[in-house]
This record gives sequence, structure tokens and C-alpha cells, in this order.
Amino acid sequence: MEHPYLIFVKFFEAIGLAPFAHAYPHVIYTWVVMALLIILSALAAKTVTLVPSKGQNLFEIIISGLEEFAVTITGEEGRWFFPIVGTIFIFIAASNLIGLVPGFFPPTASLNTTLACALTVVVFTHFIGIKYHGAKYIKHFMGPVWWMIPIIFPIEVIGHLARILSLSFRLFGNMMGHELVLGILFALAGAFFAPLPIMALGIFVALVQAFVFFLLSVMYFTGAMEHAH
Repeated sequence: MEHPYLIFVKFFEAIGLAPFAHAYPHVIYTWVVMALLIILSALAAKTVTLVPSKGQNLFEIIISGLEEFAVTITGEEGRWFFPIVGTIFIFIAASNLIGLVPGFFPPTASLNTTLACALTVVVFTHFIGIKYHGAKYIKHFMGPVWWMIPIIFPIEVIGHLARILSLSFRLFGNMMGHELVLGILFALAGAFFAPLPIMALGIFVALVQAFVFFLLSVMYFTGAMEHAH
């Protein structure tokens, strides 16, 4: 979908990078999200105190809540990989929400971005499997008895490849669909504030989609930690 006005795309046009800006707006706004998160993290780190402020309390509740939720699924061993799933949640949530700001494009409305996130999760899933089981991790793909290997192995491989499609297309489809609906409403009735209810609903959708991606990632990591049956 062609957006009528994207602030940072116009900026890149002004500095002579119009072809890149029009071809890869998701890359530009991924950089924007990364910069915002880095700046906010640096500011938050400077203001951490023993007596937390309201802002610090809010962030501690969110982070500790996500961590405890992950640990209830994985057990205590899951704490070491929480930084990656926590980062994925924060990045996806910020990428989803930034699209609600006029003049901004949600990076997650591009399949390239969601596919990159999905590949990160699936590759790290197998890293965890090898870390915990070594060469025996291959047993996760072989089934309970040896004579079923020719049947089970292809099914397991297809299932793991399907995780990439599931993670990437679910997030991409929801965010692109939301962008299309907003674009149509702005074109038809933007002057009458018709898009506002959809934008309000978009906040809920953005957070839910980030949480779903987070939850599935935790479940995949947990499955890789478990012993093959």
C-alpha cells in the first residue's frame, strides 16, 4: 500500500536517496524503532534508582511480568534466554504501535521484517536444542521408534519450516490488514474522524500480536529444551 506521506521517506528523498526510501520504507522505520528503543533504554538506565519513579515502576512491572510468565512455561532454566524473547516482544510491540502515528510506517507490515524475526526465533530454537542435548537433539526429529524415522523425519522438518511461515505471515497479515483498513478509512472519511475507533483497536491488536509472537517463541524454546519422546 502506498502511503500518502511518510516523514522519514520524505527525509531520505531530500538527501537524494529517494529510490531506496520508496523501495525499503520498512528498513527505514526499523532503524527509527531501533533508535527510539536505544535512546529510551539509555535514558531509563540513567534514571534507575532504589526508590523507583512511576515510569520505572511501570517498566519493571512489564519486564518482570513477562519474565515470570515465561518462567511459568519453561521453568527456572528459561531465565537465561528471556533477554532475547523480551527484546523480540518489545521490538515487535514498538514496531506495531509506531504505525499508529501519522506519517510513520510499521516495519511489521512488511513480510521482510516479520520473516527476519521468525528466522531469528527458529534458528535460536535449534541453538537451544543443541545446547541442551548436543548431537542427541536429532532425536526430536526421529520419532519414538526407529522404523518410523522415514515418516516422522520429513514431517518434523516440514513442521519446523512451517513455524517460520506461521510466525511471519500471522504478524504480517494482521499489521498489513490494519494498515489497509486505516488507509481506506482515511481516504473515505478521514475528515470525520472515522479512523479513530480502528486506531484505538489497533493499540490492542498491536500488543496482542506482539504477545502471541512472544508466547510462541517461548513455547518453541521450551520444546527444544525438553527431552525427545
